[in-house]
Amino acid sequence: MKIYPVILSGGAGTRLWPLSRKVLPKQLLPLVADKTMLQETALRVAGWPEMMAPLVVCGNDHRFMVAEQLREVGISPLGILLEPVGRNTAPAVAAAAHHLQQIDPEAVMLVLPADHVIENGEAFREAVDRATRLVAKGALATFGIVPKTPETGYGYIRRGEAVDDCGECYKVARFVEKPDAATAESFLAEGGYYWNSGMFMFAAARYLQELEQHAPAIAGAASQAMHAAYRDLDFCRLDETAFSACPSDSIDYAVMEHTRDAAVVPADIGWNDVGSWSALWETQAKDANGNAQRGDVYLDGVKNSLVRAESRIVAVVGLEDVVVVETQDAVLVTCKSKVQRVKQVVEHLASKERTEHLHHTRVYRPWGHYEGIDAGERFQVKRITVKPGEKLSLQMHHHRAEHWVVVSGTARVTCGDTVSLLSENESTYIPIGMNHRLENPGKLPLHIIEVQSGSYLGEDDIVRFEDIYKRA
Repeated sequence: MKIYPVILSGGAGTRLWPLSRKVLPKQLLPLVADKTMLQETALRVAGWPEMMAPLVVCGNDHRFMVAEQLREVGISPLGILLEPVGRNTAPAVAAAAHHLQQIDPEAVMLVLPADHVIENGEAFREAVDRATRLVAKGALATFGIVPKTPETGYGYIRRGEAVDDCGECYKVARFVEKPDAATAESFLAEGGYYWNSGMFMFAAARYLQELEQHAPAIAGAASQAMHAAYRDLDFCRLDETAFSACPSDSIDYAVMEHTRDAAVVPADIGWNDVGSWSALWETQAKDANGNAQRGDVYLDGVKNSLVRAESRIVAVVGLEDVVVVETQDAVLVTCKSKVQRVKQVVEHLASKERTEHLHHTRVYRPWGHYEGIDAGERFQVKRITVKPGEKLSLQMHHHRAEHWVVVSGTARVTCGDTVSLLSENESTYIPIGMNHRLENPGKLPLHIIEVQSGSYLGEDDIVRFEDIYKRA
């Protein structure tokens, strides 16, 4: 049986602000290990003989970062599907199913969120092996996490009768919404309940068949979006009109709660969905006082806390059960028991039309990245890094001029009809309204300091004439 991993890399991870932001969400961050969560997910199933290259579904804003992160770990994806808007998991998986059916009518999908931790890879593989037996019988399998504590933040799955010849696998008796504490306690005491992991395995054709029966509007819209999809560089763009018209729903609500063929595979695999700072604390190595720390951190009399410093020293004294997270432009301090309310901070920032929930001071682009260094009335200063062989778009600004100073590397600069090479300590001036482009023709990263001056300095004051990345 050929198995096609389908990695869902959507979502903004708002409960992990200020590290997770809209433009750089948690799945694209190295929150738990040295590699990002997307990379860890892809590597988890790499090298299995029956496992094909992964198909990744993500949003348009993340496409270049997803491609680059997979390249960094030596994984060539089967494809990267771009959602024009988020419509939850049922439409995303339906589009992936249609894509796979074009390649292999017998394709079996292993649906994996990109932002989950699985500590026991061997146990996970054994669970997948059991799921393949269910899929061979025409079942739609979900992986139920063996619960350790009466969690109220997860949905639960109640198992039914055992399925013959599939090891420890069961029919699904019912899905249960997130319970209160007393109900969760009763689930653990009674037994036969599992946390709903959001991971699935089924034949692409079976999923589409069930979706057509139980959620025909989603099935129709996803089919149209995939039928009218088109290539854009190395990406496959779903049709915006059809996909935007698709109802938003999860696999659980759209299919799994209605099908008669839902089955659950119990999985004791060290799973964590890292849905909050307290959940991340649980996954981290801790000192003798129960503290998880990262970065330049000083602790005195601190217990059972998570302290993370990204750009400067963070000192915490005499506190217990707290989360302290520092980034270059924001600091979060909260009780571990109140971390779910971090989402309200993000909502507040959005309502005030601020930008700290959207991106960090370092903003990634397909050609490299830039960082804000200073800003004031009618000026701002950025540090720009261009990867070897890459180049920015040929562009123009209506409201600002730019001064570039090369710190290291070699820059090829287009300014109007003039093309010149600049080396370390050399500079140039780009007047308002002048067509210009910055390139790195060398084999080392190019670092420059850019000083912008003018009446308006927003990133939307860019008119692109030519762009190798086909951005608007």
